[in-house]
Amino acid sequence: MTTWYHSWRAAIRIARRDAWRSKGRSFLVLAMIALPIVGVSAADLTVRSAELSTEQSLTRRIGGADARLSDPGMGGVPILQSPDGLNHAPVQDFDDQPYPEGRTDIAKALPAGAKTLTDTTGYAKVRTTHGLLQTEIRELKAADPMAQGMMPVVSGRLPQKSDEVAATTHFLESSGLKVGSKLTARGFDREYTIVGSYELPDALDTDQVNALPGALIAPLAKALDAAGLPGPSAGMTLLATIPGGFTWNMVQGVNTKGVVVESRAVALNPPADSEVPLFQKEDWGRYEESTAAKAAALAAIGTVVGLAMLEICLLAGPAFAVGARRSRRQLGLVGANGGDRRHIRAIVLAGGLVIGVAAAVVGTVLGLILTFLLQPVLEDSLGQRFGSFDIRPLELLGIALLAVLTGLLAAIVPAITSSRQSVLASLTGRRGVRRSSRVLPVVGLVAVLLGASIALYGSTMTDQFAVVAGGSAIAELGVVALTPALVGLFGRTGRLLPLSPRLALRDAVRNRGRTAPAVAAVLAAVAGTVAVATYAASNDAQGRAQYEAQLPHGAVSVVIDEAGGRDVPGVRATVQKLLPVDVRADVDRIAVGKGNCSMYETRDGCGRYEVVVPKAHECPLWATDPAKPDEDPAERFSKAERRKLADDWRCKENGGYGAPTDGGVLVGDTKLLKVLGIDDPGAEKALAAGQVVSFDKRNVNAKGAIDIRLITDAEAADRALEQGKEAPGEIKSLTAHQVAGTPDTYGVRLIVPFAAAKAAGIDTAPIGAYYSTDRMPSSEQRQKLDNELDKTGVDINLHIEEGYTSENSIVLLALTVFAGLITIGAAGIATGLAQADAEADLKTLAAVGAPPRVRRTLSGFQCGVVAAMGVVLGSAAGVLPAIGLRLTEKRQQMNWYQEALDNGWGPGGEPFVPIVVPWATLAALLVAVPVGAALLAALVTRSRGALARREAT
Repeated sequence: MTTWYHSWRAAIRIARRDAWRSKGRSFLVLAMIALPIVGVSAADLTVRSAELSTEQSLTRRIGGADARLSDPGMGGVPILQSPDGLNHAPVQDFDDQPYPEGRTDIAKALPAGAKTLTDTTGYAKVRTTHGLLQTEIRELKAADPMAQGMMPVVSGRLPQKSDEVAATTHFLESSGLKVGSKLTARGFDREYTIVGSYELPDALDTDQVNALPGALIAPLAKALDAAGLPGPSAGMTLLATIPGGFTWNMVQGVNTKGVVVESRAVALNPPADSEVPLFQKEDWGRYEESTAAKAAALAAIGTVVGLAMLEICLLAGPAFAVGARRSRRQLGLVGANGGDRRHIRAIVLAGGLVIGVAAAVVGTVLGLILTFLLQPVLEDSLGQRFGSFDIRPLELLGIALLAVLTGLLAAIVPAITSSRQSVLASLTGRRGVRRSSRVLPVVGLVAVLLGASIALYGSTMTDQFAVVAGGSAIAELGVVALTPALVGLFGRTGRLLPLSPRLALRDAVRNRGRTAPAVAAVLAAVAGTVAVATYAASNDAQGRAQYEAQLPHGAVSVVIDEAGGRDVPGVRATVQKLLPVDVRADVDRIAVGKGNCSMYETRDGCGRYEVVVPKAHECPLWATDPAKPDEDPAERFSKAERRKLADDWRCKENGGYGAPTDGGVLVGDTKLLKVLGIDDPGAEKALAAGQVVSFDKRNVNAKGAIDIRLITDAEAADRALEQGKEAPGEIKSLTAHQVAGTPDTYGVRLIVPFAAAKAAGIDTAPIGAYYSTDRMPSSEQRQKLDNELDKTGVDINLHIEEGYTSENSIVLLALTVFAGLITIGAAGIATGLAQADAEADLKTLAAVGAPPRVRRTLSGFQCGVVAAMGVVLGSAAGVLPAIGLRLTEKRQQMNWYQEALDNGWGPGGEPFVPIVVPWATLAALLVAVPVGAALLAALVTRSRGALARREAT
């Protein structure tokens, strides 16, 4: 025991001194190991700090109250709820009856002796320095002890008068207002003074304004109603306290009155599942993560950690080999003085242990410091405040031990290699002759075949992504095992190269012990990059093919869903003034009911319209039998019949979307055809003659007309539809022109001329305009337009069609840069080792008259050769998992497509799941990265080596 302790103590001292002497190499390896530790420890601290205790979570939701009572909207029928109040269901089963709906008086459900505080929320548009901002309005006496902790004050104070409000810090940043500013809501002239700012710890990015109960929402709703505008729909809950708190029995008592309760006492001491009636219902299924899902998650985490450790070991291993090669004489002296192989292994392993411990300490400390300093930034990114700065020593210790283990693993191969050298070879600097392993290539080939077979099986026979990913990982590890043999195959191409690259390639092949790990590290990094890049490029191609434009490229639409459309003319002119407009097409909508009804408003007096489809044109799959209104029409047909009907023209939905009205009906003229890019002389003549133009032949009846039903009583229409009957309403018949073919109309199915609508007695209201442009509007023009539209105080939907925009370009660029850095780093390490090994060869070259630039040239080609081999192998290995995942996705989507056909729904043809190789990314990796690595190595290498000194004896 004593001998073991003293030998390891001496080995650690030698390793520590050697690491201190070679500060550059030691710092490089330390940084490699410490950087992942910084990230993992910072992530652990962030996750743990963001986790809230039950008490902290309750304080943010219900403050100092004992419970929050809310109305589930079931009309007061008895309900069952989960202990946390997130799930609830009526006690009675309503399978054959209408599901209960309606409001419940929460106050009547309170137990005797309870004190309450109302918490009301609604939404309204408030005026800011920039225009209008949709904001949450909250009426809560936040200074009450029951609300303590829900809305921490940041500056100023909470409102105390009816004309005072407080606002979240995010709202003040978004609106440009500040404490002391005046606040007004759209449609309400009363001013409120902002007296303070606060934050919502669980939702830092919320725009919210707080007022006293009854001070803002009710007066605003009254003013908007008087102006004929829809007011904010408010929801109310009650915070309540009661001596002894809300026990589970009290919660169940309140449930009998149709009210949901979130109780502090129940949350802190929840009942057993057997005591929760909701969990005992036959049709109740709680979601619990299955054992298989947990195992899959753990396997995924283990795979990521394992691959990360492998990457670090492959990168750090050559660096330890550099140290071992440079310390050959020192290790030889240990052997000459009686040390055996285990002592030499101990010294090299101690180097990994020393740097691993240093990396663990540095990485953990930096992770702590960075997380503490960046806490505000992290909280803003998460959108919530930390519960506390939670440090878990055991978890951080485990992460630190991971760094120590990584350092030891990276030093194993150099330790074994160094211990096998004879004392004479170490002292004289002779390398000796080593044979390559014949077992490793066989194992690698078997792993490649096995992994490829598993990935192929997963992509063609199952729908499990995990099978494809697992097989691809096995195949990649097999390629890593094959790397030494593959490096040897690359060496056979040397006869085709000039002198300097031929020397570099032969040197790399001759010293596979240092070349193979670096090539494998590059391979692993590039394979991951190519896999993700291939998948992203394929997904991008699929998204481009599935993208449905709302307008022709460069066209603009402006839609205002406002009662009466009084601001539409001014907005139309503003858009035409500030954008490069070529053609402007004004459009109206069909208006039914009061003039102050907006497009989708359903209050009393507001109606709607519908295009009447002739019986002969109705899709049988959608037609309801009046005698059986609750029957699914598709159930009347067999699977084969449903598949056949899916291809019937009556059952196919017209592609495209973008029209802002029901049924795609717009009131317009021939200019709308020009903006939409529809070149049809017949349609132009029809519109000029006052005929409706139809792009959907289902709407035109046998008389060549289109019937539009004007529904003034929406409730009666809904009741009729539930009974399978036609909705009551006046029918207007208009002569129609059916456009031949299926042009892309961007969701517009009917164009009704202004004159035809007027002649038929159909009321219309301005809704907006469509514009074609002679060039794409610039960013400056858009900003000016947004600023002008904000001043109108109107809710405007502005769309400029830019076509499909890829979201993967930045991702692909980042992946390419990442792989490039890893490649250059790995190749640089291998080059440093090569220079240390080849110092004698370089001196020989200089002695026979080689010019100084040979040193730079040879160094550059050595680095480029390693990078090129790794990039080529990694590119080949990375395509496999991406292809497997895409084939698996295609199988899934084909299954969904076949299921849709069985139900009589044909979703626009077979799914398009392409496999696209990102040639630009591959070209950057295959050409730019090796060339860049070679140039960088050549630039940082000195042309002349230091003069050789005679070593002391």
